[in-house]
Amino acid sequence: MAAAMVEDNSFEDDQLTSMSSDDIVRASRLLDNEIRILKEELQRTNLELESFKEKIKDNQDKIKLNKQLPYLVGNIVEILEMNPEDEAEEDGANVDLDSQRKGKCVVLKTSTRQTIFLPVVGLVDPDKLKPGDLVGVNKDSYLILDTLPSEYDSRVKAMEVDEKPTEDYNDIGGLEKQIQELVEAIVLPMTHKERFQKLGIRPPKGVLLYGPPGTGKTLMARACAAQTNATFLKLAGPQLVQVITLLSKKRRIYCL
Repeated sequence: MAAAMVEDNSFEDDQLTSMSSDDIVRASRLLDNEIRILKEELQRTNLELESFKEKIKDNQDKIKLNKQLPYLVGNIVEILEMNPEDEAEEDGANVDLDSQRKGKCVVLKTSTRQTIFLPVVGLVDPDKLKPGDLVGVNKDSYLILDTLPSEYDSRVKAMEVDEKPTEDYNDIGGLEKQIQELVEAIVLPMTHKERFQKLGIRPPKGVLLYGPPGTGKTLMARACAAQTNATFLKLAGPQLVQVITLLSKKRRIYCL
């Protein structure tokens, strides 16, 4: 490496000695012009860098302003794929084909009973969203700012019984036939799922227990939950059909 550098220097020295004074002056001027151009380019780059830094700072301030609590709570209804090129052909207008626009868009419902279409999702990766997710949105632009944990929905948590049921079928008298039907329809498909799959039997999605009050319907349900180690939810029928914002409780219950 050192030998190569020595050879280059000697070659340049030989080249300079063979040049006339006018050639050296012209070469010096060319070098000066190149240095001046590079300095101007450096100055322009520094100005652009400062401009970009200001834009980044402004955008960060805007994001902080938009992310100020409280959020408006919304619910993801549907996630759609958008093709910006098709949209441009239909509208006959120029479209900004940014990365968000090329990806997924979202339809959401807010707690103000509005259905909003968002071509730009917001600060959350749309690939991580799915229908039914609770999200926090800006109250003005409705852009999604954050996702809310499933435990946030107190409507479902209020229906969940904290204590695990401990009832047993032996505590229920006079309902042997009903207990046997409940075990065959609910318990066995959960405790011996592989056998049902092997035999090709499709178990029912649920059972309806009906009868006058005090005949053991709730007790049978609690015993079934205890045997299958399932979550027991206790709620009244009208709670399933209430017209409320976001998802109906009927849908949220069975998401557990």
